[in-house]
Amino acid sequence: MAATIHYGSERTEANLAAIKSDMLTLDKFENEQFSQLVQMMFAFLLDPNKSSHLFTQLETFAEENGANFTALKSVFKSLITIPNDALKRGVAPATFQEELISFGLSQEKAEYFTEQWKKNMASLSATALGQTLMVNQLVDMDWKFGVTLSSSELSKVGNTFIQSSVFSNSIHSFTRWNVQNLAWKC
Repeated sequence: MAATIHYGSERTEANLAAIKSDMLTLDKFENEQFSQLVQMMFAFLLDPNKSSHLFTQLETFAEENGANFTALKSVFKSLITIPNDALKRGVAPATFQEELISFGLSQEKAEYFTEQWKKNMASLSATALGQTLMVNQLVDMDWKFGVTLSSSELSKVGNTFIQSSVFSNSIHSFTRWNVQNLAWKC
């Protein structure tokens, strides 16, 4: 029975077919070559700032193993897509392994990849969280605390409230969010 593919509801059948094709190509590598590629992939995912180093590694790998560099980049892109999407969706290791097999990897290579996934999952989550927090970085915050002394409605007199403005620096702009009148009765 084929496993359901959990990677990205926005993925088209063409994208999934390309990933499957790349995984079948990846499965043709010897176990040692496969493990080198998986280790390079996890090293890149854990420190994406070293992309120029990655291209050098891939180019060297292609030369040493007689692989086409352009084709290897395509395979590597698919290799990176799988754990990224799995991380976003919180896929369990057992499901992760089933998916790898459904994409065309052999049982042995899927087991190795899954072991590396389990070993690096916490670090990958922390890296992803760090990147997410940097996207919407808190820059400043203003707040006011007060008590309602008079109002046209008697039930609102004596309420305490907080008014706040949050300033964040996102990738595309500087944003101000106003959170008004968080009130409660004491």
